[in-house]
Amino acid sequence: MTVKSRIEYRLTEALSPERLEVLNESHLHAGHQPGFDGGGETHMRIRIVAAQFAGKTRVARHRMVNELVREEFDAGLHALAIETAAPGEPVVW
Repeated sequence: MTVKSRIEYRLTEALSPERLEVLNESHLHAGHQPGFDGGGETHMRIRIVAAQFAGKTRVARHRMVNELVREEFDAGLHALAIETAAPGEPVVW
């Protein structure tokens, strides 16, 4: 199972999102560190719309997502960009 699919599974199970995109952006970071060619699944972006975010601050939303994918950092995920919204909020992505 890939990092992307594990993240999708965990977020879907926990948050039942209306919309979810998990993007591998590792290739955008090639050359940022010596020897890193942008391969693999080290830099991910999550775009998610879920009812559980209603009434929560941006920080609280990010904490929720980070807690759900914590194991991926232990397994080698280096960076995670998170874009959240509750249903009915404007989405700019």
